[in-house]
Amino acid sequence: MTQILFRNVTVVDGTGEPPFRGEVLVQGSRIQAISRAAGALSAPGAEVVDGGGATLMPGMVEAHAHPSFANTSDLASLGDIPPEEHTLLTMKHVRVLLDHGFTSILSAASAKPRLDVVIRNAINAGEIPGPRMLAASPEMTVTGGLGDVRLHHHHRDSFAVIADGPDEFRRAARHFVREGVDTLKINPSGDEFVPSARAMHTVMNEAEVAAVCEVARSRGRRVAGHARSAESVKMCLRNGVEILYHATLSDAEALDMLEAAKDRVFVAPTLGITYTSLYEAKDYGVTPPRDVARALEAELALGCENMRALRRRGVRILPGGDYGFTWNPIGRNARDLEHFVDLLGYTPMDAIVAATRLGAQLMMLGDELGQVREGFLADLLLVDGDPSKDVRILQDRDRLLAIMKDGQFHKRPPAGRGAYALAAE
Repeated sequence: MTQILFRNVTVVDGTGEPPFRGEVLVQGSRIQAISRAAGALSAPGAEVVDGGGATLMPGMVEAHAHPSFANTSDLASLGDIPPEEHTLLTMKHVRVLLDHGFTSILSAASAKPRLDVVIRNAINAGEIPGPRMLAASPEMTVTGGLGDVRLHHHHRDSFAVIADGPDEFRRAARHFVREGVDTLKINPSGDEFVPSARAMHTVMNEAEVAAVCEVARSRGRRVAGHARSAESVKMCLRNGVEILYHATLSDAEALDMLEAAKDRVFVAPTLGITYTSLYEAKDYGVTPPRDVARALEAELALGCENMRALRRRGVRILPGGDYGFTWNPIGRNARDLEHFVDLLGYTPMDAIVAATRLGAQLMMLGDELGQVREGFLADLLLVDGDPSKDVRILQDRDRLLAIMKDGQFHKRPPAGRGAYALAAE
């Protein structure tokens, strides 16, 4: 069984404890041993990697991934991409995410019904490189909801499946479970750029949400909800939704309900897309109308206030910023850790914990992933610098000296700069 010994590294273990100098031995797909003393681990025949003082940390988890989104300036354009080209594009994007240190991703929606499933299966079979991945359905929405880009005079496809009434939602959910998704995605609320369904609007009704959750419970799947409005958050919680995206416009009752469910739910506010839509989209030729910009600004302010409150109450808040648009492209995902520091008051170490240990819990692997810990899966990053002091380092792929998933190097450490492979002693 392959052994790799990391020497002369500073370990950020994902627990939030201070970094320590040490050694880490990987055997097969798992971490075999950890030592805080130099030269204490012996592994005859192992490949030895001298980290040169670089940081060894767990691989990051993207909580709101859209690998099948095409970095377009609008959602309707996703429907114009033929399925064959779209499959290849998604294959490219999962590799981009792994290249940027995300060794696990939870998809927040597939742009076409089977894209996520096909790519997940190919990754698991070792046919293409990519993070460990949980596959999602397309976004299930109502007529006029987020994702309904149809026009009265002709049909247009996008990233959503339109259903109206509990029977249609139940049928769609069963269909996607049959096709092999891990997560059923619903859109009970709107978004500011959708005139017929703004962020404060709750567009699905109780029976529709309940129908999808009923299918999920009976088939051992989870439901993720695009829930910006307070009522959509409460509706999701009443029906057992475990993954809540946004939750930005939560009211006092919604915050109380989230706290009461803190042991089973995860919240990803997706700060990245809101921030860049407000402050950077214009640089890409996309300027939100004045009323939309005002609404986004108010939502960002209230959302940050709510996330700080939820964190104090012990709710698990995870980075993942809806990357996959022209002004918020895939590959910049680690920027959300910086947003957690700048907008939510996290320390850099707290942001790392959210993206590693808490992310592993989201992936349903909290007892074997997301920490540098004996017996845990060896998903590891060797980083040039100390991200526990400055998380912006993680946005520079060139400073990711090595990327390991399941004990295998996706990116090997470079020779000749203090992080290199040696012959075993």
